[in-house]
Amino acid sequence: MSKSIEELKSLTTQIRRDIIRMVHAVNSGHPGGSLGCTEYFTALYGKVMNYSLPFTMEGKNEDLFFLSNGHISPVFYSTLARFGFFPVDELRTFRKLDSRLQGHPTTHEGLPGVRIASGSLGQGLSVAVGAALGKKMDGDKGLVFSLHGDGELQEGQIWEALMFAAHHKVDNLISTIDYNNRQIDGDVDDVMSLGDLHAKLEAFGWTVLNEKNGNDLEAVIAILEKAKTETGNGKPIAIILNTEMGFGIDYMMGTHAWHGKAPNDEQLALGIKQLYLEAPADY
Repeated sequence: MSKSIEELKSLTTQIRRDIIRMVHAVNSGHPGGSLGCTEYFTALYGKVMNYSLPFTMEGKNEDLFFLSNGHISPVFYSTLARFGFFPVDELRTFRKLDSRLQGHPTTHEGLPGVRIASGSLGQGLSVAVGAALGKKMDGDKGLVFSLHGDGELQEGQIWEALMFAAHHKVDNLISTIDYNNRQIDGDVDDVMSLGDLHAKLEAFGWTVLNEKNGNDLEAVIAILEKAKTETGNGKPIAIILNTEMGFGIDYMMGTHAWHGKAPNDEQLALGIKQLYLEAPADY
């Protein structure tokens, strides 16, 4: 059953609660980028993407999603669980021995919703391009979505894939860049600036859309839906989505410090208080 916008907004808060509880429980993981991308994942799985359950690896005649910056697995896992891909209770196994929910997504344990092992940055776009090209060759009308970190765009393989997709007119692909200007070593602009990213992507032959309010659920839904209307026009589509790392928890925002750091007991309690839900459905 389709959820209302208000239900989805509440779900973003629930997912954020899941994220910080997951990383706190094992004192390990990447909460910052996960919190910043929660609206994207909720919009994608709650309104935008056409997919079927039970999950099949082939995903014929449905949309596919590939997470390239695999270190934000907490938001991916929580989203998949909350949308019925696997039991929510399994979130308590995050990063534990013999769990299907490792720090970076893997495929060998058959976790529903995960089609590639990711986390080696720079590779996800190549996979997404290949999957999208395969759908075109098969006459499959499904779309392919992918998500990338802005720091990830410092990897050379990304730019090879950008060229390949444009050259081959892979126009059933919508790739989103989580543009929070932060990576593990500091601000992206300080580590290695991307310059005028919009102009660069256009110069590489992509249709480029921008959304300044990447933590506004309705704005994210709107930009993804607009991107869908641009498919089939001979160019792949890129969305530059401005988000805030750590969004929803005040002490995690405005810094790269929480890229890969778990909250302690006191910080968890404060975060949960800020992520208030009248009737939380915590695992």
